[in-house]
This record gives sequence, C-alpha cells and structure tokens, in this order.
Amino acid sequence: MANKQALRDLQSRLAQRLSAARFEERGKSWLAVECSARGFLFPLREAGEIFTPTSIQPVPHSQRWFLGVANLRGHLHGVVDLAGFLGVKSADASRDQARFVGFNPSLEINCALLVDRLAGLRGEADLSAEDEDGSTRPAFVGTRYRDRAGRAWQELNLADLAGDASFLRIVAG
Repeated sequence: MANKQALRDLQSRLAQRLSAARFEERGKSWLAVECSARGFLFPLREAGEIFTPTSIQPVPHSQRWFLGVANLRGHLHGVVDLAGFLGVKSADASRDQARFVGFNPSLEINCALLVDRLAGLRGEADLSAEDEDGSTRPAFVGTRYRDRAGRAWQELNLADLAGDASFLRIVAG
C-alpha cells in the first residue's frame, strides 16, 4: 500500500513540475520515461497529461503495437505500446509502474503512449548531447544524450511522431 501512495505522490509532483515547466522559458526540458530498460525523453511542450493505465478495448486488424482505445477523462484515445512500436520491447519489461503519456492537445492527436515507468524531468543542465553517428533515423528521433551517471537517453519528438506515416498506419497488413 505504501508503494501505491509513493507512486501517486511521485505522479502528483511530476504533474505539478510539468505544469510549472511549461510556462518557464528556460532551455530545453523533457519528461523522462523508460521502456524496456531504455531511457527516452519527451519534450515538455509536446507531452500531455499522464494517466494511470485503464482498460483498453482492442481494435481488430490493427498493428500489434496498437493496443486499442481507452477512455481517458471522457475522451477516446488510441493507446500505443511505445516499446513495441520502436521495436525495443523485451520480454522481461516490468509494467507494475506503467503509465499512459498523452500527446499535448495542440498536436491534435488523441493518442497516449504506454511507457513502463516515469523517470522524472530532465533539463539541459542534466544532460550532455552525444555526437551524431551519421545513421539514418526517423524524423521523430532527436538528439541522444547522456546524464551524469552515464545513462543514455534518446529524445523522441512527439510532434514529429504524431505526423509519422508508420505511426499513423495502425491497420495491420
């Protein structure tokens, strides 16, 4: 029971900091999440509300990574397993701290990403950009960063993801 309360407290603090950070004009800032033990960064201006996972209604003939639709605060949202979409899903991924991260309403897409765990907020001062390796990447994959502990974090631009043809193609076939 203490774990549930601690998770609720963390989510509440993150929501408050997320809200406050949106109005600050400092450098870049991100919501850090984990999927299959990999770190990802969502730009705060593009991330939306954080939801506790709820029941999902499957959609027939859809991609495996498109989990279905969920009613989130009275609105239907498509739910995408981010690790599955990115092809990094591992069998040992723990989902006991999973959350849905919505897209900012300004992006005009009713979608939420299933992530394994929230990892807090990060700012430019917390991270160092790595040199580009020259490999071809989708447009939504941004800069790769390292934190002070040496952990790698990959930026994912949600605005670009919301317009990516492979992301929007949920029909299997």
